[in-house]
Amino acid sequence: MPVEPAASVWDFPPVAVAGASDIVAGGADLQPGTVLAAYRRGLFPMPDHRGSLLWWSPVDRGIIEVAGYRPTRSVRRARSRFEIRVNTAFDQVIRACADPRRPGSWIDRGIIASYTELHRLGWVHSVEAWDGDELAGGLYGVAIGGLFAGESMFHHKTDGSKAAVAGLIELLDDEYADQRVFDIQWVTGHLATLGAVSIPRETYVRRVEQAVTLPLPKAFS
Repeated sequence: MPVEPAASVWDFPPVAVAGASDIVAGGADLQPGTVLAAYRRGLFPMPDHRGSLLWWSPVDRGIIEVAGYRPTRSVRRARSRFEIRVNTAFDQVIRACADPRRPGSWIDRGIIASYTELHRLGWVHSVEAWDGDELAGGLYGVAIGGLFAGESMFHHKTDGSKAAVAGLIELLDDEYADQRVFDIQWVTGHLATLGAVSIPRETYVRRVEQAVTLPLPKAFS
């Protein structure tokens, strides 16, 4: 079971103060208690291009609905090619996601250190797609009760990240599936092909308030 860290010394404002902006606040720190408090309020940290720490809650929040998920033929084909494992190569996954050669790379040393500590405490997990003994792709994210907040994904082989997403949905699809929240931050063209949709920020925050009270999926408990 996850270990609850010391409480944050920071108090985040309600997301509504952001108005039409996706940015709610700036500053604070990346201590485990601070990061978890943020996710429980519908926020996540992401530095800007200058390295300033910002706390985001998109007006249009991207999610993938777990209950009733119907993978496309392409997703089913990708999933069938790989073995899905959990937390067997976390360091490899987060460092592959942080590769500075990737377009739009934002995962800096502070983020890596913070989420690695949260992984040690049992809150952050990697979901990996393996082709034999080769890591083909994967993702990592924060699991708090019924919330899984996906942070980043990568692939070394075609469809590796797609298979990891499909594998994660399988892990989340249990008796609480209709209440679980699989957060993907924003809907991109690629994520839309995997079934991602946008919901209003207010709806997302309400759903998270309920989701975090649920039991963890067995894979992460």
